Amino acid sequence: MEQFILDTSLFVNPACRKQFGKTPETAVTGFIKKAKTKKSKAEFYMPPLVFKELSHFAEKGASKLSTIVRKRAPNLYGIYIPAPILYSFIEDVRHRINKGLRVAEEFAQDNQPDNKIKLNKLRAKYREAMRKGMVDSREDLEIILLAYELGAIIVTSDEGMIEMANKIGVQWIEAERFGALLNAL
Repeated sequence: MEQFILDTSLFVNPACRKQFGKTPETAVTGFIKKAKTKKSKAEFYMPPLVFKELSHFAEKGASKLSTIVRKRAPNLYGIYIPAPILYSFIEDVRHRINKGLRVAEEFAQDNQPDNKIKLNKLRAKYREAMRKGMVDSREDLEIILLAYELGAIIVTSDEGMIEMANKIGVQWIEAERFGALLNAL
């Protein structure tokens, strides 16, 4: 039986959710319908923090999701990640901090008068420098750790989670393709 750890991107990201519905609520409902037919071939998990995050986007759908998705937190004290993973993570964070600092310095040196445009540009560049391609939340980390612990497959479109999953040997599938995988089970 396949085990899948679901990320909120499956229901929230427009490119991912369209296989199940147009809105987060309808995507959750569509997923439940499809997942119920595959119940004997697949188990679905979501850490409590991720479930809570999804509840902000699809409150009614999230309560229905409890009928098919198991809530489980990773055993934080029983999981050991090799030291080189942590080492490379710290190096990546240091690199990103320096990159973010350069973005802020560029903003401070720019003498253009339209502050609103500058702030929007700063936010976009800073977000790109600091967050893109890295695990940047406890929710993301819990998904990775739970998948590592269970030997399960992560369902996500988050580049940072995919990169970390590759480093520690966890399977993953792009959330955009998950509907097709469910049909194939």
